[in-house]
Amino acid sequence: MRYDFQNIVITGYSSLSAAGKGIDPLLHMLTANESALTPVPTEYSHGRDLLWGRSINFKASDFIPPLKARKMDRCSQFAVAASGLALKDAGLDVKQLQPERIGIALGCGFGGLANSAEFLEGYFSGGIEGLSPMLFPNTVANAPASNASIEHGLKGPNVTMVQRFCSAESAFLMACRCIEEGRADVMLTGGADSLMPLMIAGFAATGQLNRYAAAFGEGCGVLVLEHAKHAACRHARIKGLVSNVATVGLIMPGYEAEAEQILLSELSNDVRCSLSGTAAQTALFRQVLTRSPSPLRIEPVVGRSLAMGGTALGVLLSTLGSNQKGLHLASSPEGPHYAISLTGGSSV
Repeated sequence: MRYDFQNIVITGYSSLSAAGKGIDPLLHMLTANESALTPVPTEYSHGRDLLWGRSINFKASDFIPPLKARKMDRCSQFAVAASGLALKDAGLDVKQLQPERIGIALGCGFGGLANSAEFLEGYFSGGIEGLSPMLFPNTVANAPASNASIEHGLKGPNVTMVQRFCSAESAFLMACRCIEEGRADVMLTGGADSLMPLMIAGFAATGQLNRYAAAFGEGCGVLVLEHAKHAACRHARIKGLVSNVATVGLIMPGYEAEAEQILLSELSNDVRCSLSGTAAQTALFRQVLTRSPSPLRIEPVVGRSLAMGGTALGVLLSTLGSNQKGLHLASSPEGPHYAISLTGGSSV
């Protein structure tokens, strides 16, 4: 399936990751061939040499009043902070606009896993009376998007997508459709995930430590999508345009050519590409590694997560010149596969 968009622009973006606050630290490490990954402590590594991308310098109190921050899971803290940074980057003051026309579509993988573990531990140790009602709101995957909308006063569409390594890309498509179909003028979109030792134990139990779960990371990347007319009315600086989003699900044997035509129709030698999820290991995208000059991959710098696509999209946008074409490719082992075509730095 291919969706073509004519009137959607990108007016802001930001991220929080192991590299630090914003896109610039990550981009600097990427161009310098450096990495923010650190060794997993031996008490969690199951005797293996593992790396992970923890955002050790992130302090929720830098972005959220401490009393509010204490009520949120770490993933929600990332989402609230990154959303605020993206809104600021876009020059958007929600209070001066129609909040019911501003929404959020966020991809999320594991969400508030730490709160879920603590919530269930209360039940296993104390039964029903051991359950904490204060913890439960943060055990669901849509907690990050919900907390971000509450904190920033977003009253438009609120959607959370969980689709393995393409969670952020699925949210991006949903955000575009909300604008295209007239349900919103502005949509925040991207992905958020947090990382904790319990995840390493889970990966070890399922035999995933040295496969797709290797070098897992955490953080949040958020982009501000806006209808072109809305952006023009407020004289916003346009940082990119959305051309189209193509996606296919499970690719059946014998249909590879059709899938390639749908996903890679925008690929050319002068297109700058970024890869997310397991795209670098997907046979369908192998030609990108030879046809596109130095595809951008943030995994070696900050790690991989189920919803890291928002950060990868932000990095791609930050490297595009005026009217330069960009193609973001994302994949999960069993599907879906996404191709998002962007154009950098144009004006409305």
